[in-house]
Amino acid sequence: MTYDFVIVGAGSAGCVLADRLTANGKYSVLLLEAGGSDMRFFIQMPLGYGKTFFDPAVNWMYRAEPDPGLGGQRDYWPRGKVLGGSSSINAMVYIRGDKRDFQEWEAAGNPGWGWDPVSAAYRAIEDYEGADPAINGKGGPLRISQLGAGKHPLCDPYIEAAKAMGLPFNPNFNGVTQEGAGLYDCTIKGGRRLSASRAFLRPAMKRSNLRVETGAQVTRLVFEGMRVTGVEYVQRGQTHLAQAGREVILSGGAINSPQLLQLSGIGPSDHLKTLGIAIRHDNPHVGNHLQDHAALNYTWKMRVPTLNEKLRPWWGKLKAGIQYLTTGQGPLGLSINQGGGFFKTDPSQPRPNMQLYMQAFSTLIPKEGERPLLTPDPFPGISLGVSNCRPTSRGEIKISSSDPFEHPRIMPNAYSTTHDVDEMLDAVKFLRGIAAQPVLANFIDEELRPGPECRTDEELIADFRQRSGTCYHASGTCRMSDNASQAVIDSRLRVHGVAGLRVCDASVFPNIISGNTNGPSMMVGWKGAELILADAAR
Repeated sequence: MTYDFVIVGAGSAGCVLADRLTANGKYSVLLLEAGGSDMRFFIQMPLGYGKTFFDPAVNWMYRAEPDPGLGGQRDYWPRGKVLGGSSSINAMVYIRGDKRDFQEWEAAGNPGWGWDPVSAAYRAIEDYEGADPAINGKGGPLRISQLGAGKHPLCDPYIEAAKAMGLPFNPNFNGVTQEGAGLYDCTIKGGRRLSASRAFLRPAMKRSNLRVETGAQVTRLVFEGMRVTGVEYVQRGQTHLAQAGREVILSGGAINSPQLLQLSGIGPSDHLKTLGIAIRHDNPHVGNHLQDHAALNYTWKMRVPTLNEKLRPWWGKLKAGIQYLTTGQGPLGLSINQGGGFFKTDPSQPRPNMQLYMQAFSTLIPKEGERPLLTPDPFPGISLGVSNCRPTSRGEIKISSSDPFEHPRIMPNAYSTTHDVDEMLDAVKFLRGIAAQPVLANFIDEELRPGPECRTDEELIADFRQRSGTCYHASGTCRMSDNASQAVIDSRLRVHGVAGLRVCDASVFPNIISGNTNGPSMMVGWKGAELILADAAR
């Protein structure tokens, strides 16, 4: 069967695309998702993402290659394999990014991707609780909820300690500036996770011109000459062909989109030839320029109660469960990341280069096969986390086989530059500075990780190499620029050298944004749909 548009991947951007491309009723759209339905209790319950962290039913469960920057460890890379993609299993923090991030996008050869057009797309998407009408959107499909009275009592001492370290209080990280400390706003509505599927796709699925197929993994692109005319996909063991009268749009994310391009002969020819793949278009940038935020937690044992006591014992779980089921409130209805912020490791920085996370919670004791958000440590604990906003380290995604069902090789190359090591060293010292402020230190019993014996620069660096990992913000592997010699797609998301094919997801980011990437991925889906519809109307 032929559709006007075939979208590959129902993640953060793909769900938005499916909604916007079908809204006017003119075009037929097929959305193919390798995973299944998102109508699962632990997806809809905000804190349930601890249960989905290692669940192969909804998660690709990738493992990166041994990384020298992480002491040779193979980092775990969860990615959503379900309607909503990673927006169905993430921590729900909503961050737009610093406006200068997008000015850099535009300067990299991407007209129309500067702050003004991007902020207009954000306002169209958002239904922001407590919105500043001059900045934030109201009435859009995506509810952005404030923490409000649900915050843990330790959030206030954390903010005061950060202020004592020179950070101003910031009531809105998506407002005038990112810098400062405050509370995170999240994609939660009515006590339930508001994924891209729930916000955009579910309403669109009521339209007759949208067909959604789950359990449908696309294995290759179909060509006529140098034009993509459709895709081949496998569903329930059967191979199917879907034809696109207008375009195929890849929205598989920073791992799966370059994987499918490479499987179809679009990518670094030297590598693809070794796997016996016929070359359609040689482009060394496909899968290259992988960027991610590296994250690390410091943990303290507290003298006052934290969420550990509420969620560790069976009676605490029962009480929290009853509260959530009857009211949609309580710790199960929130993200674990309540406090946060952005800071500069050096005052000479033009804008914050590090992000903070505060959790009134700790999970030092692992639980087999689960991220123990619902089974925290048996003592009161608090974690302060940090991640770099604009790392200079670059990795790559390369297929390891011509078999589309074999996971690609993920090589993050974390901390592979002196710049990234130096700023993380400064950042962990800043974390300790926050914890040392009397307003917070009065509640602390002892530092547990890395522990007070870890003091010298060499010891601190060795510790964060050993304990850091992905912040789940992979991007840049199909980066965009009108300069074809430097990119995979142009500023209208069209793949260089091939007709009838676009990419629209976090892989197109020319540079990683400052902060969590789910909001920017949805923004790319919204703007991408505008570009596609404008071109279709010509």
